[in-house]
Amino acid sequence: MVAKKKRFEFPNTFVIVFAVILVAAIATWIVPGGKYIETVTPDGSKSVLFEPVESVPQTWQVVTALYHGFVKQAGVIAFILIIGGAFWIVNSLKAVDAGIFSFLKFTSSLGRFRLFKTIGVGNIVLVLIMLLFSLFGAVFGMSEEAIAFTLLVIPLVHSLGYDTLTGVCAVYVAAHVGFAGAMLNPFTIGVAQNMAGIPIFSGIEYRTFCWVVLTIFLIVFVLRHANRVKRNASGLSGTEGADERLSEPEPLKTKASYAAMLVTSGIVVVFAVLFYDDCIITLGNGSYHTPWLLPLLAILYVAGAFFSIRKSARYFILNMLGFTILFLITGVLGYGWYIDEISGLFLALGIFSGIAGGYTPNRIVKEFLDGAKDIFSAALVVGLASGIIIILQDGMIIDSILNSMEKGIDGSGKTASLSLMYGIQTILNLFIPSATAKAAITMPVMAPFSDLIGLSRQATVMAFQFGDGFTNMITPTSGVLMAVLAMAKVSYAEWVKFAWKFVLMLIVIGFLLLLPTLFLELPGF
Repeated sequence: MVAKKKRFEFPNTFVIVFAVILVAAIATWIVPGGKYIETVTPDGSKSVLFEPVESVPQTWQVVTALYHGFVKQAGVIAFILIIGGAFWIVNSLKAVDAGIFSFLKFTSSLGRFRLFKTIGVGNIVLVLIMLLFSLFGAVFGMSEEAIAFTLLVIPLVHSLGYDTLTGVCAVYVAAHVGFAGAMLNPFTIGVAQNMAGIPIFSGIEYRTFCWVVLTIFLIVFVLRHANRVKRNASGLSGTEGADERLSEPEPLKTKASYAAMLVTSGIVVVFAVLFYDDCIITLGNGSYHTPWLLPLLAILYVAGAFFSIRKSARYFILNMLGFTILFLITGVLGYGWYIDEISGLFLALGIFSGIAGGYTPNRIVKEFLDGAKDIFSAALVVGLASGIIIILQDGMIIDSILNSMEKGIDGSGKTASLSLMYGIQTILNLFIPSATAKAAITMPVMAPFSDLIGLSRQATVMAFQFGDGFTNMITPTSGVLMAVLAMAKVSYAEWVKFAWKFVLMLIVIGFLLLLPTLFLELPGF
């Protein structure tokens, strides 16, 4: 009897990261040790010199690397778990679902207006849907959620005369373009900037511009395809598509939601009264005293809470989610918030969402823990990946590696150096689809390397951001992509044939958007 040949199974992210830890430990036995030392000249200027030192070969430390990585990145790991748990509570109450259903109803009703008929109802609907999901990707990293909503939008785009691929683009691709061009995504920008040692969500002005450029390109590409499909009356994947499998959540009315509204409104008003005069918004090199901002947000929050809760507790939760983002931006730009304050803000969102949804304290805890469990793999990989850097640091070879990299690109210029970083991140994404894992692995090396060659650490984070995001839309190692294609009944080969040019153009646009970080004075860079 002939044994069946085992099918190749691509290694898990944890397997890859642990393999890199082993390679790092072996390298400590081979690579000469070295250390950068800062010196001060008689005139007071500082310079950094590289000096050879003895390496410290690592052995059993490979099994303690995870522990030490967890200790080193405890703040980031707690940040990830808290945000994951808070969002899980919000999602379990289907607040975002209710908002999207309401939005889709609104877009479907646009055909009643003559102006929209003239412009093209289908075009307007597609643009609004893409803007919505791109914004979700940019603000809170929508990814897996796109799987379910792709199924909902496909029948809608079919009714407008478009094909299945248009529906996939309107939701999944839009969310991932937003994910790549994110300005507030805590799981990519937040983690990467923390790892790079720069203020969290700094440089938001230029990142917002990049998101706008990428989203406009997405809209143009998808509309061209959609209108070509309509003219030809047939699409690359037909119009049979997938069945609608989602149902609109029923209105949620709870007595506790009114208590949550009163308490949160009171908290917001008290904070506005106590801290309104401390708000100094910092944008780039300019600072602006804005004592009116917090009171204005408080008034808008209370008004939004009052009107949204009359419709449903889910809309009140959406109101809280929207203002959580606004308060986050205000806190970061006006009060210098970091991951501890941001974690507290999202924890409060989760707790009050659970109360508004009628959950008991035990149910809130259960949902929070379920969310923390769901995101735990991302938190775990941060600790494990940080172990790589600890092995290299304790082995006294990380500075040797940086010095070799510096010599390797000496004289090639900043543009070539940034291109190399961008290329490395893009290639790594084919093997490690987890953005959090790549940030944990690459940022501790890339950030100090960028200092040596005179690059902004913000530019390095952007190279990671673009390199991580674009190829996710085509790599077969992306579980979200493969799930979306399976649900939409589109083969991977068909998808690659359709999407490869789009992804390639995104990579080129990403490179062009990186160039201003080298040659222009950008806020936060």
